[in-house]
Amino acid sequence: MLMKAVPLFPQQDHASPQARVCGRCEVRRSALFGALEPSTLELIHEEIGSPTLAPGTSVYREGQRGAHVYTVRRGIVRFERHTLAGERRIVRLAGRGDLIGQEALLGRAYVEEAVACTEVTLCRIPSALVNQLGETEARLPRELMHRWQQALENAEAWVTDLTTGRARRRMLKLLARIDGHADDGGLIWLPRRDEMGAMLDITVETASRIV
Repeated sequence: MLMKAVPLFPQQDHASPQARVCGRCEVRRSALFGALEPSTLELIHEEIGSPTLAPGTSVYREGQRGAHVYTVRRGIVRFERHTLAGERRIVRLAGRGDLIGQEALLGRAYVEEAVACTEVTLCRIPSALVNQLGETEARLPRELMHRWQQALENAEAWVTDLTTGRARRRMLKLLARIDGHADDGGLIWLPRRDEMGAMLDITVETASRIV
């Protein structure tokens, strides 16, 4: 069914600075709370933060008990784990519109460290708020299930495409994924060679040679 698009937020001057941020948000239609009615969104602005992080800054750390989930409004976030041998592995990337930190909704610790690859702007949403809204907003639990399934599929595709097969083919697939996170000006973030190695399970020397 085709419907006329209407603004998700009323075009008016809100008292809350965060309300104005949400009203101008470039990903609001694809973000988690895009499933909510405008009247509900009006009530929760003050509980949502909008931090901007410099490259290399941790959004959250592996093993940290989480109290927030995050929507990536701008930039790229990588997720790191460490093997028993102490080796770093980058296991996936997230970009604009992606929901991260879902472990907090279950009261669990974050299973990976999330690190800003570029300057990153986030929506920081209390997990308690999401759980509370899930009891009254019928569409929200389904939206959460969709995003969990999407994250699972992305993680499985990462393992299949980027950690198996010939190194050159892995590199090409990685660059194609990174190109998918280009900003509005068409600029892309290019990882360092050691980061490429940690993503593709190859040595720094191999990454450098292929590039």
